[in-house]
Amino acid sequence: MTTDWESFLASFDGEPGYLDWAAFGPLSPNVRAEVHADAELLGSGRPSGIDLVADHARQARDLLAQLLRTDPDQVVLQPSTTYGLMQAIYGLSGGLLLSRAEFPSLTVAASRAEKASDRLQVQWLEAPGGFVTPDAVREALTDDTHAVAVSFVDFRTGYRADLSALRDVIGDRLLIVDAIQGFGAVDADWSAADVVCGNGYKWLRAGRGTGFAWFSDRALERITPVLSGFMGVEGDLPMDAVPPPAASAQAFSVSGPDHLAFARLTTGVRDILDAGIESIESELVARSGDVMFFADRYEIPVVTPREPERRAGIVALAPAPPDAAPLAASLANHGITVTVRSDLVRVAENAASASPKRRRVSAPVPTCGATRVW
Repeated sequence: MTTDWESFLASFDGEPGYLDWAAFGPLSPNVRAEVHADAELLGSGRPSGIDLVADHARQARDLLAQLLRTDPDQVVLQPSTTYGLMQAIYGLSGGLLLSRAEFPSLTVAASRAEKASDRLQVQWLEAPGGFVTPDAVREALTDDTHAVAVSFVDFRTGYRADLSALRDVIGDRLLIVDAIQGFGAVDADWSAADVVCGNGYKWLRAGRGTGFAWFSDRALERITPVLSGFMGVEGDLPMDAVPPPAASAQAFSVSGPDHLAFARLTTGVRDILDAGIESIESELVARSGDVMFFADRYEIPVVTPREPERRAGIVALAPAPPDAAPLAASLANHGITVTVRSDLVRVAENAASASPKRRRVSAPVPTCGATRVW
């Protein structure tokens, strides 16, 4: 009998050389099937079919809560990771500490929010190598720091932040986490955070428009839902009155959800839960270790931390300047898809990115000037 794990591995039916999951996760077979089925239901005009598709929003919150190990009332669906981060950051008061090297979803939202309100003060953290370590955060904290924002996995270097250690360092301050580069790929102590924002279009293989955010009790108490829309209230559609925001995470929503998008998210999260996040992490960390092995073999410097607990699916390579682009191009010419970020070649596997029989291909390595096996 085929196990859930074997079925999960077999579901990776894309190009074997696709190693760019940190940019986009090709849709899984289950997600593609769900899209077609729901489109037919919505095309019928039958209320039962429309209601069935609409119920995916509730299912998505329930399944996300399982993966986050939290209550569904603390989960709110969003169009993207950025929407969730903006909901959190615009509602903050006091100092917000974050690195200038973070993905622009964080840095731009923080800068815009600071200019829009005199309640927020951005405190820029100088993180060595872009690694937001507990020590770097400890040195940068001030009495005015009320919140810290960080990526769970750094989009350039692949560094995985230690959320539990960061919690120990910042104490009672809020911890806001951009989880998109690790959610569904590796496990984490999400309870160490206060806000976790993500999207299903990478490791969950669910496509764009599948964002979400989780708010802890502490976050719900301290963050004002200033971007809350008409869906962010209790009860039915508000008419002839403007009620206060909901007491739950629903307060951080604007309008009705895209039910087709969250049907995809429901399917993607269910696949992760069925396979087991621990099994996915174990395989993914081993595969990222394989990338490091071949990089070492051909003397290509690796920026990503070597410790398994400090990395996820991203391995960043640093060929001698200006060789990053030529290396990426030569890999692409040999059927391997990667991304260049800040002169780093970002290789991003998933749990079954490539067929074992086709993982090694002949590719020129510009730093060595010879054709090598990659």
